Amino acid sequence: MSSTHSSRFPWNHLIGFILSIALTLLAVFVKFYTSFSDSIVVWIIGTLAIFQALIQLFMFMHVTEGKEGWINVVNMIYSVFLALVIVFGSIWVLTSGHAAMH
Repeated sequence: MSSTHSSRFPWNHLIGFILSIALTLLAVFVKFYTSFSDSIVVWIIGTLAIFQALIQLFMFMHVTEGKEGWINVVNMIYSVFLALVIVFGSIWVLTSGHAAMH
């Protein structure tokens, strides 16, 4: 066995798993047991999905570990920012052009 192998219990994985299950159950509860409007339910479930994705990135995929560490996180944030600018900028340009034509 390698000397770098750790035999301690993987608490991060257990906590991440429990949080993921809790967020999933919370999304089910919001959908089936509340009287919120459909648009509010979509926003709540979308927010819970973002939190769950972040939990999985940090707890299971260990994005902050390794040689680069937090640089990976900064690169992911920048990538999301660029994707949002491209998507919303395209929607804005297409709807503005369509409105100007009529």
